[in-house]
Amino acid sequence: MRYEPLTFDIPELEGMSRDTIDNHLGLYRGYVKHVNLIQEKIESYSNDFKNNSFAISEMQRRLGFEFGGMRNHEYYFSQFEGGAKNLPEGSLKTKLEQQWGTFDNWFEHFRQIANTRGVGWAMLYHDPHTDQLIQTWVDEQQIGQLADLDIILALDMWEHSYMRDYTSSDKGKYVDAFFRNLNWEVVSERLV
Repeated sequence: MRYEPLTFDIPELEGMSRDTIDNHLGLYRGYVKHVNLIQEKIESYSNDFKNNSFAISEMQRRLGFEFGGMRNHEYYFSQFEGGAKNLPEGSLKTKLEQQWGTFDNWFEHFRQIANTRGVGWAMLYHDPHTDQLIQTWVDEQQIGQLADLDIILALDMWEHSYMRDYTSSDKGKYVDAFFRNLNWEVVSERLV
């Protein structure tokens, strides 16, 4: 199966430059390109699995990273489409308030996760088995992704997401800018 990069209708964002977004979109397209390339190479190397088993194993390992980068960014960029919109009444708002008391309490917990040292993602998931929200840090693109949960909110905390606009010591300002530009209606629709 061949993947094609998605296009996103992202308006001008407050506190996040067009240069940052355009460069970030280029990185996303690179993930899509590498997913396709790895899959093609695995297929071609599989004709002689015995002699290529090590190379195939390493490509399989890399596929998780590239695929995670592709899919995480699709969640990330789609959250800006349509411009900033407030969190609507509904399931997501209700669950956030039930589990954390208030939206502000949830936000502080999520903000702490986003400020984790290192590169990765702050993620909010929905566990369809327990009907609960779970948030965590994902290293790189794939390490720590929670199995069989639905991504509700994805915040990219790799330096490429903010270093054109903020220093590493100011990454909290990037987190604030991210939330000022977030289309909560898109995010809320992920909780079905």
